[in-house]
Amino acid sequence: MKHLKSIGFIIVVCITNFGFAQLSDLARIDYTILPAGNSNIEYNRVRALFNYPIKLTKESTYLFLGLDYSNINLIMAENPSFNKEELNGFQLLDFNIGYTTPLKNDWRLGVRLTPGFSSNLTANDLSFEDVIISGDLVFIKDKIKCKDVEKPWRLILGASYSGNRGYPFPLPFISYYRKFHSKWSFNIGIPKTNLQYHASRKHRFKIYAELDGFTANLQRGVLIDNTLNAESINMSLLLSGLQYEFHITKNIQFYARASYILSNSVNLRDEHKDNLIELDNANTLYLRAGIRLKI
Repeated sequence: MKHLKSIGFIIVVCITNFGFAQLSDLARIDYTILPAGNSNIEYNRVRALFNYPIKLTKESTYLFLGLDYSNINLIMAENPSFNKEELNGFQLLDFNIGYTTPLKNDWRLGVRLTPGFSSNLTANDLSFEDVIISGDLVFIKDKIKCKDVEKPWRLILGASYSGNRGYPFPLPFISYYRKFHSKWSFNIGIPKTNLQYHASRKHRFKIYAELDGFTANLQRGVLIDNTLNAESINMSLLLSGLQYEFHITKNIQFYARASYILSNSVNLRDEHKDNLIELDNANTLYLRAGIRLKI
């Protein structure tokens, strides 16, 4: 654990809250559910990830290697004009390769490449259409641990693309963090914004807004009205809510969040990624709970 702490000090200071913030987790497992409510679709997701940092040089240069796996189920209340069983049991697996190194004038470079696949796996083999590529490039200036800074802050600028986020185009990554009070801090940016209350060393509360979703290939396609063939599914969410964190130990944390979905879009798409049919756009609740081991 002493070895983990020495690595974690550098990683947490430099990596937390930037494009591949999940790489500050050694391991994590969580469960997400969107209850049907007034919607036609119930969504649930089990996710597990593992990462390991490797120190490359004495100058705080690190390589990250990891895996990120999800199982997603969509349960439709109604019987549509296509085989809804094809929209169940999506498997997502990403291979995380991250790199971070210091630059001049207190800046730090962070790069992540995430190849993987996202599919309903109804065929016998994976194909090129199942492949999902994600990536991040950011520059970080961190003044959180500086003793001469009265109100610690961190600035991150860059770009982020995720084939699994549900938004199939690059997004700017902008993040400005400041702890303006002994018990209060905020983070303003894209794709995440939050206001955090540090109740104690063990208990924290966070009001947040962020993007979520996924994209997956339909290996055998889905025939709609016997005329149109859907080859992928896309879910795009904009949500806001409250998160509670309980720090069991310094490295182990339980968290639970309840959100309201501000914008929800679930579409079947053709081979050109054009929407063929919208499955759901009703706003509903978003619930998640999990446990993480942080470095």
